[in-house]
Amino acid sequence: MTAGTDAYLSSALELAPLDTAIGCFRLHAVAVLKEWNLPRDLIADAEMLVSELMTNAADASACMPERPPVALRLIATGKTLMIEAWDQSPLDLEPCEAGMYDECGRGLTVIAALSARWGCDRTGYRRKRVWAELAL
Repeated sequence: MTAGTDAYLSSALELAPLDTAIGCFRLHAVAVLKEWNLPRDLIADAEMLVSELMTNAADASACMPERPPVALRLIATGKTLMIEAWDQSPLDLEPCEAGMYDECGRGLTVIAALSARWGCDRTGYRRKRVWAELAL
């Protein structure tokens, strides 16, 4: 590290947008966060966020003909844990309000409830990042 910069830990995993990938992303996140000695309650919240974020990313990529991969990135600083889900869909995030009996549509509500902050941005036409931040 260069003098004057903040130290951080990071990990990334890229997989095809398959239904089975979500469990792999969760297992990866839990193993990494345990290795980083983060608190159990934070790991449980992070696991739920990873599940919601990566499900949305996989759904966005799975509907594309070429089914491009999705990526998870975890970044821990001394103060926060950033969880990033990357996909290549050209479509923007579309929050919706789920009905009482709907089986899906609550992911962003869960993300907002569990995270200190969250958001979505683009680094290109086909490069979208949805992120959630937890306080350490």
